[in-house]
Amino acid sequence: MKAVGFKTSLPISEAESFIDVDLEKPAPGGRDLLVKVDAISVNPVDFKIRQNSAKDTVLEQPKIIGWDAVGVVEAVGSDVSLFKVGDAVYYAGDITRSGSNAEYQLIDERIVGRKPTTLSNEAAAGIPLTALTAWEIFFDRMRLSPERDRNKTLLIIGGAGGVGSIAIQLAKKLLGLHVIATASRPETIDWCKKMGADLVVNHRNLIDEVRNAGFQYVDYIVDFVDTNGYWDTLAELIKPQGHIASITGSAAPVVLNKLKNKSVSFSWEFMFTRSTYQTDDMIEQHHILNQVADLLDEGVLQPTVTQTLHGLTADALKQAHAQLESGTTIGKLVISF
Repeated sequence: MKAVGFKTSLPISEAESFIDVDLEKPAPGGRDLLVKVDAISVNPVDFKIRQNSAKDTVLEQPKIIGWDAVGVVEAVGSDVSLFKVGDAVYYAGDITRSGSNAEYQLIDERIVGRKPTTLSNEAAAGIPLTALTAWEIFFDRMRLSPERDRNKTLLIIGGAGGVGSIAIQLAKKLLGLHVIATASRPETIDWCKKMGADLVVNHRNLIDEVRNAGFQYVDYIVDFVDTNGYWDTLAELIKPQGHIASITGSAAPVVLNKLKNKSVSFSWEFMFTRSTYQTDDMIEQHHILNQVADLLDEGVLQPTVTQTLHGLTADALKQAHAQLESGTTIGKLVISF
């Protein structure tokens, strides 16, 4: 089967930052589905792993990355019960296994959902990783609910990115929150408003922007950009007894003491936790993806794809990674095979 991978971590401008390879088609066992991949999405996690997973070394076998995917089930393992051959599916994958930048992929059925019937392959491919991340951060980590939290304030750091785009929609449509999103360029400001943000503020002067808009504090903050880079600002703006959550990690310790006097809670969200550790509730990602598919088919949520490339080739992956590394991507970028 055709695939695109790499043997060493190189700048995306280098000729062998991605290479076209031919691999043996895998066979499913246990709870695995063999999926014929039709479209993929590229996320920041893709280029971060490409940049760091094979530094100062040359792998014997090419590493295949990529996680968001849409495709059709071609074969199933002996223990599969959720899907059958011919089902159209979408998923965000498992960071410990071979990725979706390939014609075929093995994926555990417990982290797979049914593809939204009203969406094209390209539109559906842009959803899984970002929707799972936003859903888990709101409902599993922060434990928000429309009954308790409707009309409370939420500040989203990075509103126009992939996760921010779907997070704005979930916060508005499902939780009824008053959403404040950060953006600075006219096109990103417009995009945040299109996604449903009530207010868009400039991240370069965030405290003044929020307070000049009439909010001394906000009830909740989610960070999709840079935990430590914004930490002092988040600690200042969060309401006493509020909750901050982040997906971005930190190379340096996070100074949690700054939250103590306000009794503020803090949570990490990592979308791959359930699959990496084979948690008892791993099947929750199957259920979440099916719920999101229903919301998309009902028109409650809208797709977030803004750019589509074509072809399972090293050149297409290089172009996609270069775009994401530029830091200017709005919404999601997908590649259709």
